[in-house]
Amino acid sequence: MFKPREALEPGQGGPHGPVLLGAGHAIGSQIVAAPIARDWRTRLAAVDWAPDLAHDIGSRRWFRGLGTLLALAAAALAFTPELARVEAAEPHLTARDQRDQLASLGTAPLAYGAESGRRSAPGPLVRPAIGPVAERAQVSLVAVLGGDDDLAGLLTRAGAPAIDAFAARNLIGSAVAVGELTPGTPVDITLARAADGSHRLQRLALRARFDLALTVLRAPGGPLGLVRQPIAVDTTPLRIRGTVGASLYRSARAAGAPAEAAAQYLQALDRHLALDTDIAPGDTFDIVVAFKRSATGEVQVGDLLYAGLDRGGKPRAQLLRWGSDGQFFDADSMGAQRTGLLMPVVGHITSTFGARRHPILGYTRMHAGVDFGAAWGSPIYAVGDATVVFAGWHGGHGNFVKLDHGSGFGTGYGHMSRIAVSPGEHVRAGQVIGYVGSTGLSTGPHLHYELYRGGVPVNPLTTQFTVAQAVDPAELKAFRSRLAQLRAVRPGAALGPAVLASTASPTREIARAGI
Repeated sequence: MFKPREALEPGQGGPHGPVLLGAGHAIGSQIVAAPIARDWRTRLAAVDWAPDLAHDIGSRRWFRGLGTLLALAAAALAFTPELARVEAAEPHLTARDQRDQLASLGTAPLAYGAESGRRSAPGPLVRPAIGPVAERAQVSLVAVLGGDDDLAGLLTRAGAPAIDAFAARNLIGSAVAVGELTPGTPVDITLARAADGSHRLQRLALRARFDLALTVLRAPGGPLGLVRQPIAVDTTPLRIRGTVGASLYRSARAAGAPAEAAAQYLQALDRHLALDTDIAPGDTFDIVVAFKRSATGEVQVGDLLYAGLDRGGKPRAQLLRWGSDGQFFDADSMGAQRTGLLMPVVGHITSTFGARRHPILGYTRMHAGVDFGAAWGSPIYAVGDATVVFAGWHGGHGNFVKLDHGSGFGTGYGHMSRIAVSPGEHVRAGQVIGYVGSTGLSTGPHLHYELYRGGVPVNPLTTQFTVAQAVDPAELKAFRSRLAQLRAVRPGAALGPAVLASTASPTREIARAGI
């Protein structure tokens, strides 16, 4: 009825049954652990063969990883394929057409005999339609003069002999400076075949200037000669008038002003007016630009000649380009006297003359000038004719320019971003001497303007003085005559029928030589 405890059947236990631990089983109160079956694959997979060699340097694990790296490198070297040349039989092509066909299909460099990209050699079915063709008696081509090119070198590269190339360059140089030829000028070249089989320069033609064409010709059996061909040119200026809209630049462009002329117009006005406050919609702009039309149909647009602005039929600005330096002068101030404060920059007063608390140093000291707030880079103008006595860095003034106007008066301009004059230079009233900046002890872009009398700073706002531009009466008369001439030009007249002077007959230098 009852069985001994040790005779219990496998799988049975006490009142709670057997106790299992892992892979073993319990018999009664004894726990027997079954052996863990681990073959060589399991043990090999448990080993870290490729550890990070940047950690635990010198440890057993690190050396194991180093051994793996070296073993893999040795295996890669052991199985590297041989780099010896693979010998193959060369094709034996006996026929010339077969060799040419292979050369045309090859991909070797052209220096090694390949002809890829040039042509395909004719196959055996191609038959010549015509026989040998004689070389042409004349070769005509067009070459373009480069930026740093030489006319003689251009002719030599085109195939002309050196003696003809230098002779042609000397002939062209007798009419115009060869170095002043515009880059990009096309040169028509004609080469003729001589009796000995060589090529000689037969003809050369180019546009040396807008109003002059030059041709180099070879007389029959003689030397080269030069033919000058003057071109009639209509120089009527282009005048454009219109009404200012929301944007002055866009209004000028919409009226037909070239982009460069519109930009020059704004720059000229900016030196005398505040573009953001002194110009309003409804004003009338007046632009006159140099304009040329040749008898051959070419058009050349030049620089701005006159910049005007009217409001209500009355001129607010009449600026004329005058002088060798190309500056613009106001018709109202040319040769006139000006009394009172002369504005050296288009802006507004931000600080006056006198004692004040310095915004950077933090204590009260003398402010020996007037500050004008203006945009960074705004041009700064000389208030009168003067000589530059100082231009450079001047302590807290930063970039500073000092002018001597004579009669004991002088002016100073500080905090410039850039200086446009040099010491000893003579400047005229209205000339740009620098640009607004914030150099030195400054909290923002502005101009510090000082006025000196007898070398002592005085208040520019309370000192009344007169500055007169010294203008020669003959020059003033010529200025006003030129101004009246430009203002008399009818708007759009330059686009009408051209007024061309009669073209002079070509001048042959070869005829002068009696050839």
